[in-house]
Amino acid sequence: SGRCGNIFNAYTVDYIRELQRVAVEESRLGIPLMFGYDVVHGHKTVFPIPLGESCSWDLDLIRRSASAAAAEAAASGLNWTFAPMVDISVDPRWGRVSEGAGEDPYLGSMIAAARVKGFQGENLANPLTVLACVKHFAAYGAPFAGRDYNTVDMSRVRMYNDYLSPYKAAIEAGAGSVMASFNEIDGVPATGNKWLMTDLLREDWKFDGFVVTDYTGIFEMTNHGIGNLQEVTAQAINAGIDMDMVSEGFLGTLKKSIEEGKVSMKELDTACRQILEAKYRLGLFEDPYKFCRAEEAAKEVYCQEHRDIARKIASESFVLLKNEGVLPLKKKGTIALVGPLADTRSNMPGTWSVAARFDVPKTIREGLTEAVAGKANVLYAKGSNLVSDYDLEMRSTMFGRELGRDSRTDAQLLSEALAVARRSDVIVAALGEASEMSGESSCRTEISIPDVQQKLLKALVATGKPLVLVLFNGRPLTLNWEAENVPAILDVWFGGSETADAVAD
Repeated sequence: SGRCGNIFNAYTVDYIRELQRVAVEESRLGIPLMFGYDVVHGHKTVFPIPLGESCSWDLDLIRRSASAAAAEAAASGLNWTFAPMVDISVDPRWGRVSEGAGEDPYLGSMIAAARVKGFQGENLANPLTVLACVKHFAAYGAPFAGRDYNTVDMSRVRMYNDYLSPYKAAIEAGAGSVMASFNEIDGVPATGNKWLMTDLLREDWKFDGFVVTDYTGIFEMTNHGIGNLQEVTAQAINAGIDMDMVSEGFLGTLKKSIEEGKVSMKELDTACRQILEAKYRLGLFEDPYKFCRAEEAAKEVYCQEHRDIARKIASESFVLLKNEGVLPLKKKGTIALVGPLADTRSNMPGTWSVAARFDVPKTIREGLTEAVAGKANVLYAKGSNLVSDYDLEMRSTMFGRELGRDSRTDAQLLSEALAVARRSDVIVAALGEASEMSGESSCRTEISIPDVQQKLLKALVATGKPLVLVLFNGRPLTLNWEAENVPAILDVWFGGSETADAVAD
């Protein structure tokens, strides 16, 4: 009936082709749809979480990973990604620190530009590129106490010096869309903040793309006490919002607001024009099905070239925090591999790997065993569960990331691990966070290695055997004891599809 302009969370060529067919052949105006998806750090081939990628300091590799992700997404029918996330954050308790480039505005700006150029390429007419969406505008990474969705309050001086430059760099790199943040700026929600969306973004920075809300962003303004859905919808479009994601404020209230003089036809026409221009730039009016080619999907998705890039950038993103003569390991003798992250497949891609196949990535156990095959033995023991509390582990391993909680007692698991360690020449301990312990709505007050894993690590160190801590994490962790007592620490973040081989490398 023509009441939908764009769709997100739909992918695969056949499904998208049918939805597009209905839009262009059966609706009144025949306007093609855009299809958006969270291609945050890869599509089927998953690259390291963005925080990990930033530690490579390799802008060309980061651009190439975004380009490969775009090619796979576009080949799967998509033409718009909700990335890059360029929010600066100085509080590692905030779960979404995993999605950005850390705390430095200059590095964050360089990476923001590289990722936009990777997603969009030289020309959006290229069928293997997608429209980038810079998020979350603005200062979303500075909530009180590191709590997601919480209030942000800062001076304009601090905002300009510390937080705004990555967004500006992404705009200057040509980003075609921007996503509004949930937080307030000067007491006004970003989604309805005219200074932010019009004065700064369009007039000062000359942005000529479109602005979309975050999920239910318009509706959530009602919780700030500034009006009902009709009133906050009018405030949003008058502030410079062009597209309403899910709230249905545009769909259900704009006609009434125009009739009542609360929104002008000029504002509505401007919003429509911004979105139509994006669809023209993507070539959708010329060929609505340009992203629906099964042969491209077969060639691009999870191809060896992209997997090679993923393995390379994973290796480059790892950080050797400490090494007292333990690394590199020798391909001889017996290696004890211990820890709840050592034999999990689904946690390797990390958070926001929404299209990943969790049955494909190798486990660390498989990668290490293959790397030393015929030259060294690998003995495995789980050693502990992720955390001692069952409910917390279930909340930390959502979306199919379960670790297979072991029903044995902590003492039994530890005893098995120590027995394996005593039979070995060196210990590799794969410990840290599960992938969903960081990411959206995954903030932590205690940012150390979880309790039961700390007990395991201390017991392993006490054996006196050489030990490497392979640390999985989506945020910086407090490592005071580990820094003093563990001889080698390799931070591997969440390295994506090729984590296992990259760790072995």
